[in-house]
Amino acid sequence: MSDAEKYIPTCSDRPSLMGLLQRQKLAQIGSGTPSIEVRCDRIDRAVHLLVENKDRLTDALCQDFGQRSIHTSLLTDVAASIASLKYARDKLRSWTNPDRRMVSPRLLGLFGARASVIHQPKGVVGIMSPWNYPVNLVFSPLAGALAAGCRAMIKPSEITPRTSQLVADLIRSHFDESEIAVVLGGPEVGATFASLPFDHLLFTGAGAVARQVALAAAENLVPTTLELGGKSPVVVGRSANFELAAARVMMGKSVNAGQTCLAPDFAILPEDRLTEFVHHAKCAVASMYPTIQENPDYTSVITPRHWERLQGYLQDARSKGAEVVELNPGGEDFSQQRPNRKIPPTLVLNPTDDMLVMQEEIFGPILPLATYKSIEDAIHMVNSRPRPLALYYFGRDGSEEQRVLSRTTSGGVTVNDVIMHVAMDDLPFGGIGPSGMGAYHGEEGFKTFSHAKAVYRQSRFDITSPLRPPYGAGFARIVGSLIRR
Repeated sequence: MSDAEKYIPTCSDRPSLMGLLQRQKLAQIGSGTPSIEVRCDRIDRAVHLLVENKDRLTDALCQDFGQRSIHTSLLTDVAASIASLKYARDKLRSWTNPDRRMVSPRLLGLFGARASVIHQPKGVVGIMSPWNYPVNLVFSPLAGALAAGCRAMIKPSEITPRTSQLVADLIRSHFDESEIAVVLGGPEVGATFASLPFDHLLFTGAGAVARQVALAAAENLVPTTLELGGKSPVVVGRSANFELAAARVMMGKSVNAGQTCLAPDFAILPEDRLTEFVHHAKCAVASMYPTIQENPDYTSVITPRHWERLQGYLQDARSKGAEVVELNPGGEDFSQQRPNRKIPPTLVLNPTDDMLVMQEEIFGPILPLATYKSIEDAIHMVNSRPRPLALYYFGRDGSEEQRVLSRTTSGGVTVNDVIMHVAMDDLPFGGIGPSGMGAYHGEEGFKTFSHAKAVYRQSRFDITSPLRPPYGAGFARIVGSLIRR
């Protein structure tokens, strides 16, 4: 029996899942729009769950990965989730205030007509979360859903079975299943889950799976938010501090062993400064990870299949002429797959477009380093590929920075660092095109899971009487005043 079979009960039959969804929908309809106090209570229970069980969660994460830094888990999965929940709770009252809008023509306003937008919970939200940050990518979108007043059904990944089971147990102990419910299982459960008639569905994961999720959701016209990934580029300008840029890029590439949707996927450097960047990258890795194999701060590749996939990328690059530089400060042997499935940070110098590392999202600690003669070459390299989830620019040239940012399109941007824009609770997080659709985090998350309902209140005076038949000269004057330049 596999670990997944030991820890994950399957529940793929559609009637059971439909029954659970209907219970949540009926509860939502029966209770009506939840008050701010109810929403804050739900958010507080989620925060309490995370605070009280942080050690159990980090232990489960470490077991699922084989080795995962406890400190990484505390920061990226536990603390980041709590920050999103608290931010939503603290901003909730201002988000729920009606938005006053202008009436038109303005004359209606003089007679007391009013227009506004109110945000109403969509209802029941489906959340499909991945394995790479299996706590954060449940609770971060959940913050927006709870703030909006929604209920939620969650389908976590079967690839992290212990963490998924623990999240399910903890949610069950803190929430009635009519508020939040967790559905456990493998791909069959996921396919059934995606086909349910939710009021909104959020999926985080691979693009290939996202297409199937979107097709399933479309059968019920379910609005979807897709948070995917892609090859997020780093553009290093000549004005950059190369030592600092290398340290920050390698930090972003090595945290969680590069298994991050926002990890820098390739870097583009001035061709005459490639050697300098490689030197600083080696120093940065040596400072962070003097050893790697048994280092508890360095995370394992999640499964043997993913380890083999990454090794295949490196073999392909070598066979096509790339120089592969393994950043291995301790001189350890990584030639064989070991139980902890470690791969050191590895650079691929001067890659070509026919190499797999330049065609597929890497999702591991491998960083191709391409070069450019002019910044126009770098911009062209970015634009010749599908739009990424993130773009990173390093430099102190404001004009060049503006050129890069204005002439490229990505889900988000961090300047002079990597990944950090996702930690800003007041910024939307999402992709564009192949890297996703829609956004969440902060107020955008609240709005994603809310229906913006237009409300118009007519004046008590009968000011629209000239618009009723029979039409005469008065009607003609009104319409004539509207049809003009």
